[in-house]
Amino acid sequence: MALEQIHQIKGRAVYLPGDDVDTDRITPARYLKAITFDELSDALFRDERYTPDGLEKPHPLNDPRFKEATIMLVGDNFGCGSSREHSPQAVLRSGFRAIIGQGYAVIFFGNSTNISLVCLKASKSDLETLAVAVRTSPALELEIDLDTLTVCYGGSSLKVEIPSSAQKSLTSGHWDPIAGLLEAGDLLEAMDKKSARAG
Repeated sequence: MALEQIHQIKGRAVYLPGDDVDTDRITPARYLKAITFDELSDALFRDERYTPDGLEKPHPLNDPRFKEATIMLVGDNFGCGSSREHSPQAVLRSGFRAIIGQGYAVIFFGNSTNISLVCLKASKSDLETLAVAVRTSPALELEIDLDTLTVCYGGSSLKVEIPSSAQKSLTSGHWDPIAGLLEAGDLLEAMDKKSARAG
């Protein structure tokens, strides 16, 4: 499957705090009836951003300081819940090119990579430091390098992670779903073992 070749992404960021943000929050279920993904930018965090009458609520994505953001900063287990493709599509069609977070649901990550939405993993401490920098200086520009897996901003930098199969797919422009599934299988097996020990 042909994808855009991505080596660098530059842009401003917005921080959405909280862990376990599920796909029903990202794109409410009523938007699953959409025949195409073209209008899904309206769905992104719709119920958290607007009242039923369409009035804006306080939300980072409604803050004028972050209107030009193209990089989203999130917590852990982002995109958990259902396997709907609509959620990464809504993120992408709202102008975001990349997400930097502590971790992602496996299916959300795969759906995102499949449409060239880059999902990078950062440590909790690095993410918190980056979030403070972004909230302090909303016009701060981040530069993501997918080859070296670094994020540079304001004279600082941090290391990020991405499964090697996804990194290769995004930089080469060719998505290998089999490699992705095999890598995800290893992750799921490790999670099963961890759950068995905890139980």
